[in-house]
Amino acid sequence: MNASIRSEEIEATEEGDTNLAAVTEVEAGIRDFVRNDIAYLRRPPIAAEATAPLDPSAEATVNNVNSLIQRVAGTSLAEIEKLISELESLRDLLHAEGQRVQREISGYAQLSQAAMKSTRMIADNVTQWKRAADGLRNS
Repeated sequence: MNASIRSEEIEATEEGDTNLAAVTEVEAGIRDFVRNDIAYLRRPPIAAEATAPLDPSAEATVNNVNSLIQRVAGTSLAEIEKLISELESLRDLLHAEGQRVQREISGYAQLSQAAMKSTRMIADNVTQWKRAADGLRNS
């Protein structure tokens, strides 16, 4: 039973998403960067004249890692910025719709009050006419 579950997990990971490949690529790039002995680049220079230019292989490694990180992070940052702008536009839309609904409710409340006043006036007039008609019949 464990063998079937394990094979299903392997199949699921083989089908896996493309993000796993990107993460693996970034990790491999970082490992390569760490394996190269460029720790001397992080040390502060003793004097301005004593700084030696970077050797071409170390500089190429640094540039490769920087470009790799920029490629991976660039896509994520673009997606995040896109989502932020979409959320901001949705917030503005919801705010505008909220104000519109408040105006509509206010209009309906005024219309309802006017209808109640009109109904009250009609009921009062009908009551007066009924009294007047009853008075004429009794006379």
